Amino acid sequence: MPIKKLKEYLDENNIKYITISHSSAFTAQEVAAHAHIPGKELAKTVLVKINGKMAMAVLPASDKVDFDLLKHAIGNENVRLAYEQEFMDKFPDCEVGAMPPFGNLYGLDVYVAKDLTQDEEIAFNACTHSELIKMSYKDYERLVKPIILEFSFQSML
Repeated sequence: MPIKKLKEYLDENNIKYITISHSSAFTAQEVAAHAHIPGKELAKTVLVKINGKMAMAVLPASDKVDFDLLKHAIGNENVRLAYEQEFMDKFPDCEVGAMPPFGNLYGLDVYVAKDLTQDEEIAFNACTHSELIKMSYKDYERLVKPIILEFSFQSML
């Protein structure tokens, strides 16, 4: 989904958002720094496999996925990080690693770290490594209807 389709989806749902352009950055922390956004307000999308099914884990850029917590929270031991080769074809119009956290548009379950729900606004990659969308977290939650769990911890970078 190119950013155009994502914007159309947001517009169709009367969502207020802004687009932020920044120089290319590839890690969530680099993106946050380039865009002058606190790492806790930048939502990063991590692809995971749960019982062989792809899903999105969405968490603050300043956090990391705690797979033991995630396994416990969803009650399933068969959870792991997805390999790039496993999800590249699911997001043909996005740069690898720049998928927006809208699993509902890709037929994927979405798990959001509870820490992210504390932010009034979130920003996230918009299919490229040089554009973000910033919007209300409540609007994001209303559109995506994620499962909210505790599965992240603050990274000590």
